Amino acid sequence: MPLPFDPITEARRNWEARGWDAVDAMTAATSITRAHQILLKRIDTVLEPFGLVFSRFEALALLSFTRTGALPLARIGERLQVHPTSVTNTIDRLEADGLVARVPHPTDRRATLAEITPAGRSLVTDAAKALAAKAYGLEGMAGTHLSTVERSLRSLRSAAGDF
Repeated sequence: MPLPFDPITEARRNWEARGWDAVDAMTAATSITRAHQILLKRIDTVLEPFGLVFSRFEALALLSFTRTGALPLARIGERLQVHPTSVTNTIDRLEADGLVARVPHPTDRRATLAEITPAGRSLVTDAAKALAAKAYGLEGMAGTHLSTVERSLRSLRSAAGDF
C-alpha cells in the first residue's frame, strides 16, 4: 500500500533541517536505489509466468544474440558484469530447466560453453515481448524522460569505471 507521503522527500527535509551536506546526492542515490527495487519487482512479476527472473532472462537474451547461440561461461560473466559464481548458478538453473546446455569448447578443453536450446530461444523471445509490452517496468514514463534517465545513468556508470 502506498504511503501518504514520499519518504525520500521527508528524508531530504530532515537532512536539510540538520544542515547535513550532499543533500542532492543523498536524494538522488536513495531515489535510484528505490527505483532499482521497484524495477526489479515489476520485471520479475512479468517474468514469473515464464519461470524466469531477470538474471536468467539476461543470460538467455545474451546467448540468443550470439552468432552461434553459445558463449564460454567466463564471457557471460564479463558481458553481464557478474561474479563467476553467479554465472554458474544462473546457468545451472537454466540447464535444469532445459533452456541451455553445457557443451565443450571446440578449441579450448579448459572452457565450457553455455548454449541456448530451441526451448530457451523460444522462451526468451516470448519473455522479451512481455517485458516490452510493459516497457521493462518503466511503463508510464515518456520517451524523453527515458532518454534523460538513460543518459544520466550512463554518465554515472562511466564515471564509476563501469565501461
